[in-house]
Amino acid sequence: MRSQAKAFMRDAEWMGRVHRFLGLSVGLIQAGMKADERRANYRCDITYTNNSELGFDYLRDNLSRNKEQLVMRWPTPFHFAIVDEVDSVLIDEGRNPLLISGEDNRHAARYPVAAKVADLLMEGVHYTVELKSNNVDLTEDGVTCAEMILETNDLWDENDPWARFVMNALKAKEFYRRDVQYIVRDGKALIINELTGRVEPKRRWSDGIHQAVEAKEGLKIQADSVIVAQITYQSLFKLYPKLSGMTGTAKTEEKEFLKMFKTPVIEVPTNLPNIRVDLPIQAFATARGKWQYVRAEVESMFHLGRPVLVGTTSVESSEYLSDLLKARNIPHNVLNARPKYAAREAEIVAQAGRKHAITISTNMAGRGTDIILGGNPKMLAKEIIEDNVLPFLTHEPPDVETVGESTSHKGLSKIKLGPSSLGLLAKAAIIAKYVQRSERNEWPFQKAKSTIAESVEMSHTIGMEKLQDRLAEESEMYPLCDTIGLAYLTVLRDCEIHCSTEGAEVKALGGLHVIGTSLHESRRIDNQLRGRAGRQGDPGSTRFMVSLQDEMFRKFNLDTEWAVRLISRITNDEDIAIESNAVVKQLLGLQINAEKYYFGIRKSLVEFDEVLEVQRKHVYNLRQVILSGDSESCSEQIFQYMQAVADDIILGNVDPQKPPNTWKLANLLDEFGSLGGTLLDEPFKEIQEEDLLSSLEQIHECGPVNVDNFTLPNMPVSPNSSRGIWKRTSSMMRWLAICVDDASKKGRYTYIVNMLRKYFGDFLIATYLDAVQESRYDDAYIRGIEREILLKTLDTLWKDHLVNMNKLSSAVNVRSFGHRNPLEEYKIDGCRFFISMLSATRRLTVESLLHYWSSPMESEEIFNTGDK
Repeated sequence: MRSQAKAFMRDAEWMGRVHRFLGLSVGLIQAGMKADERRANYRCDITYTNNSELGFDYLRDNLSRNKEQLVMRWPTPFHFAIVDEVDSVLIDEGRNPLLISGEDNRHAARYPVAAKVADLLMEGVHYTVELKSNNVDLTEDGVTCAEMILETNDLWDENDPWARFVMNALKAKEFYRRDVQYIVRDGKALIINELTGRVEPKRRWSDGIHQAVEAKEGLKIQADSVIVAQITYQSLFKLYPKLSGMTGTAKTEEKEFLKMFKTPVIEVPTNLPNIRVDLPIQAFATARGKWQYVRAEVESMFHLGRPVLVGTTSVESSEYLSDLLKARNIPHNVLNARPKYAAREAEIVAQAGRKHAITISTNMAGRGTDIILGGNPKMLAKEIIEDNVLPFLTHEPPDVETVGESTSHKGLSKIKLGPSSLGLLAKAAIIAKYVQRSERNEWPFQKAKSTIAESVEMSHTIGMEKLQDRLAEESEMYPLCDTIGLAYLTVLRDCEIHCSTEGAEVKALGGLHVIGTSLHESRRIDNQLRGRAGRQGDPGSTRFMVSLQDEMFRKFNLDTEWAVRLISRITNDEDIAIESNAVVKQLLGLQINAEKYYFGIRKSLVEFDEVLEVQRKHVYNLRQVILSGDSESCSEQIFQYMQAVADDIILGNVDPQKPPNTWKLANLLDEFGSLGGTLLDEPFKEIQEEDLLSSLEQIHECGPVNVDNFTLPNMPVSPNSSRGIWKRTSSMMRWLAICVDDASKKGRYTYIVNMLRKYFGDFLIATYLDAVQESRYDDAYIRGIEREILLKTLDTLWKDHLVNMNKLSSAVNVRSFGHRNPLEEYKIDGCRFFISMLSATRRLTVESLLHYWSSPMESEEIFNTGDK
């Protein structure tokens, strides 16, 4: 398992050969796969997958309405997990839970209005900003101003709620910046992953933030989201009995892995000694000074011939540096979330180790490709083939949005190709030209590009000798793929020689130089960037340049005045770099504080989610019993529900410590009669409170009774639908459960209460069975209806419960002002909410079943429609 899709596809292909040779089946889960494909791949001995695909498959399986839709290995889908880049998956991505949400269009019109209100409000006057926690607070003037603009008396009015929309609009204005947190493409706001710098088109911010961003940008407002299912990565991976992983940067988070996952961190020595030089951090008073020094250092390295990788934190800063380099005529490549760059990621990284190569990248962590000094010969050979063959296969211009801008080769040495390479390239071009003309139809650019890619892959599998033999025997007039494959392998030999020679030159110059333009909120991410240089014993160097105006220092309230005063004592020029130990120590101390702060957030998220995890396991296990169990287990679940509902009604109206004449018997009869509409109302319509009281007194006075065919004296007799060994056994088991029930209140009249529970529970179940029997439907149809109602009711109330628990997690923080522990308050109220949810689930399920079978023809239309 790993976070990057391309990398696990590569791993499944490379390592899959070994596993299959050993007799193991290997599966691969990818985005866009159908349920049947996913099911087949999950049933393999070894399955490669992406962590988010796994999480969403788990959640989707627990929203399925029949077992044919399940894709994982139920009932035990989790066995042994190996997580690549484990710190990225469990720690970096652990701050945000996985959510599946439904749509809610009720408030779409409020977001544009709130965005206009936010534009009118001023920071410091109408609201205050807390950068550290990404929070805004309206001042009294802000509340008054917003209410006046919106013409409302109360922003928090439940009937006309505006507070949430205004606060989200202010957050979108202050914290969510275009080309930093998101980009706008095709009329949509697309999130940029802060860890990888990649666009995540299927991801959306929750709690109305994404809609607020869309309103700020004037885009079409997509439907609001309502949480249907959620889980954190921490809770997901704790489901594995055995959990392991590997990464190059886990040592700084050793305590967190041990505390959260009970997994120790073992450090494996490097294959070759690390000879990378990590230069001291340089601090600047201003951002302008920092960027000028970055540009100067890149220019200096470029003239030396050393390749340079510059790590930036956003699209905005990468393009700002790109403009500075363009002004100095320094050729370079940019790798960020914009499609024109992102589509060429592999080619850009392949070039990054060449002599004179300059690469500006947002967050190199997780790019999944090593930077090879001298260049990657396979990628360079493929580029040469494309440059020579593509123009003859297609005249369609490439779509920059999907294919990307061509990679810059300015300043790089030209690869010398031998006569055989040039001859085969010319042959491939001629054949491509004739193939394109013979088909008469213009080849699409994408088809031409994929044909070349397939030919290259095929050449690696077959080899040069077999390709030569196939071309010698070729019966085809224009053997395009084989010719391209042979040309590629021949060009590849020339590229390998060139890259090896150039790699030796780069090593002599000092290897790759990495420049970090900001300290990250975690030392691990900085170490990942440093680790791009000095791979496998290669030489290299790194340098971090930071300014006191960087966002992290503003967010965590660095005493910038102290730092500026200290710098001014050293130099009068604010743009001069400072390597003072005092300044650097202060900055690194702040970085450690940031790590502790985010660890606190993750710890709190896990602790709160542990409460929900127990509830989620109960609900999901119940769903699996309903989905995968046989007809008897499904019926037994319904009988338990009916007995529990009867118990709730009785225990809510009686007190075993007081005599029956003080009980609310009239209320008990009314509640029970209303439970099943005409099915229960008819038998009890003539029964009065006095009749039930008289019956209870007779029970109290008489001796032992036969519980097998028990009925209260002078009360309606249950329909005789509980006959049969299994149903009688079920009845006896329910009676034993009533007798040993320690949760209910005990007293002098407990025996009478138990008999009352037995009578009404049996009556309810027998009435239901009688109604089902009278419907004359076959057993398969009946079980299908029961399963559908059980699942639909459980899912509906579980969804509402998740919404309530999310609201509760926000609300309990206020209770800390009253010196109460928010987590303990969340546990207590969360438990109360869950018990209430289960009780409501049982009640609604029983009512729905009784209503359905009282008039199945009328109800059929209701239950065949989809969820609202």
